[in-house]
Amino acid sequence: MLRVNEVVKRELSALVSVNQVEVTPDLKNAHVFVSVLGSESPESVMSKLETHRAALQAELARRVTMKFTPHLLFHLDESIARGSRIIEILHEIESPREKE
Repeated sequence: MLRVNEVVKRELSALVSVNQVEVTPDLKNAHVFVSVLGSESPESVMSKLETHRAALQAELARRVTMKFTPHLLFHLDESIARGSRIIEILHEIESPREKE
């Protein structure tokens, strides 16, 4: 299953920025976790992905031979943004200590 997850992730990453892909054991659905760090709004990116979902699935089917081409389910992954915010907070906490 890990290999299938990575193949789907690799192929979709050629088309969009993807953090992680989790394909269900029956190979019928793929949960695609996407981060948005650029200037475009996350809602806009997610809307575009959903709009082009069928085309992305068709391209995936063309590039990867699988028993089923999974139905792509896009999720906004904010883990990188949360991690960046945690690092900022830690730096803010450290700054007063350095001045003492």
